Amino acid sequence: MKTSTILTAVLFALFTQLPAYCAEEKDHDHAQEEKHVHAENVTKGPHGGHVIESKGGFSFEVTVDKDRKARIVFLDKENKIAALADQSITGIAGERSAPTKITFAKGADSDANVLIADKPLPAGAHVPVILSIKVSTDAKTVVERFELHLH
Repeated sequence: MKTSTILTAVLFALFTQLPAYCAEEKDHDHAQEEKHVHAENVTKGPHGGHVIESKGGFSFEVTVDKDRKARIVFLDKENKIAALADQSITGIAGERSAPTKITFAKGADSDANVLIADKPLPAGAHVPVILSIKVSTDAKTVVERFELHLH
């Protein structure tokens, strides 16, 4: 009798503490993983922005101006700004519950090689972005998903 009572008490104690222990370990691992992602996977471009290596075989840099409008330049193999031709970009930024649709237009004068968003990005330090990119009028659309870290 004593053995079963002690065993029941020990098992009860273990099972009541197990969910808290698992949640603590999960949060701890996620925090370390997030630091790892920020430290190694963010490449800076010529303007200090985020460089995205597209699965379409090209790369581009995303920066955000003081009005929170995204600015995109395409990059060559040496990470230098490439001239714009027929590239076009549309996208969605922000959370799914309140997305902001954005269209990019070619800038003027000193911004002739920059595609500039028509609307500001939603508020927040971490903004999810989905872009639909065409590098030429007859090219297949490439979809890129990433999160801008604006801090």
